[in-house]
Amino acid sequence: MTRLTLPSPRIFLLAACALACAGAHAQSGGNDDKIDTDRPDFVNSPDVVGKARFQVEAGVEWDRQREPDEHTRTITTPLTLRYGIGESFELRLETDGRSIEHASDPSSGAHTTTAGYADSAIGFKWHGADQQGSVPSYGVIVETYVPSGSRALRTPGLRPVLYVPAEWTLPNDFSLGIMPGVGLDRNDDGAHYGYGVMAASLGKDFNERLHGILELALPQIARADNGGTQARVDTGVAWLVNKDCQVDAIVMHGLNHNTPGLSLGFGLSFRL
Repeated sequence: MTRLTLPSPRIFLLAACALACAGAHAQSGGNDDKIDTDRPDFVNSPDVVGKARFQVEAGVEWDRQREPDEHTRTITTPLTLRYGIGESFELRLETDGRSIEHASDPSSGAHTTTAGYADSAIGFKWHGADQQGSVPSYGVIVETYVPSGSRALRTPGLRPVLYVPAEWTLPNDFSLGIMPGVGLDRNDDGAHYGYGVMAASLGKDFNERLHGILELALPQIARADNGGTQARVDTGVAWLVNKDCQVDAIVMHGLNHNTPGLSLGFGLSFRL
């Protein structure tokens, strides 16, 4: 019997994204605003998508971490869905999506693979104000991770996080964004712990379509027994395909052993 082999779901996703970008391009005439995404850097934009706008920000990320007793490589498919219910308010759903981790012991050669779906976060973003002189544009993001992932990757209980993104428009097409925050998580023993967040991102518009990024990010500031502080430096680019569609790429380098030594990310964002 001949077995029918179906295409990978990623093929369907890429095809859907391509069609969406084409559709967005067809509808973008007469609209001077451009898509503003929270990708590819860690610092989010203080802006929202706009009333009745639906925005998809999808990507794939590869991480590598090498410790003396273990080498790991992880692939994730981060996804953020954003829907505007007002000119200054949006609903959000965010997840790392599908996760596949390959771990190996360099001394014995033993290899293990862990695969599943990560937990998702639901929440909202509020845009407080546009920049006024030296006072930056700012917003507030409130999200809560819920235990919705696969059993191997699920964390019990709710894990709230609060971010306050702010951005200054600078001379010569530069911009500066910062994002402090706080969150609540669980350690390996199941106990709750609080952590801080801080990141700063310098952006540069090279032309109407190409935007560059240089960032220093601390996604977690915590005690050693709660996973320690994570620190990384990133650089990337975002290319505006049209007013409603963007592609991006980023390279991330970990600055300590709590952070993957090397990460690569690629993304596609579009709005309807």
